[in-house]
Amino acid sequence: MLMNLLSSPSTLRAVVWFDASTGVLLGALHLLLTASLAEWLGLPASLLTVTGVMLLGYAALAITIARAPAMPRGLLWVLIVGNFAWALASLGLLLGSTVAPTALGQVYLWMHVLPTVVMAKLQWMGARRLPRLAAA
Repeated sequence: MLMNLLSSPSTLRAVVWFDASTGVLLGALHLLLTASLAEWLGLPASLLTVTGVMLLGYAALAITIARAPAMPRGLLWVLIVGNFAWALASLGLLLGSTVAPTALGQVYLWMHVLPTVVMAKLQWMGARRLPRLAAA
């Protein structure tokens, strides 16, 4: 029962809308507060700028998908792969030696890893249940 609810088309659309909204919020924060975030998080300003632009582009794609009458399966898979890649990149920053995030930066990166994997999993479950006619 719970699995059916979690993978339903209405849940999928809600998850994609949530994904889009977090992308807009985080992208805007990365771009508007670059210098402050770089200091607080211990992450390079250039990384925050690039990821801010990427997040806004990702959010635009998610909005397009969420607004479509029939969710385009191919584009949805781009979101899913993008989410898993984002989580892996965030984990790489945590475990690698290329940056030295502050304690707050480590929490911030973990908050990119864990919820993003959950969101990708929910999108994946929903995408598998989409009718084949919704493929685009």
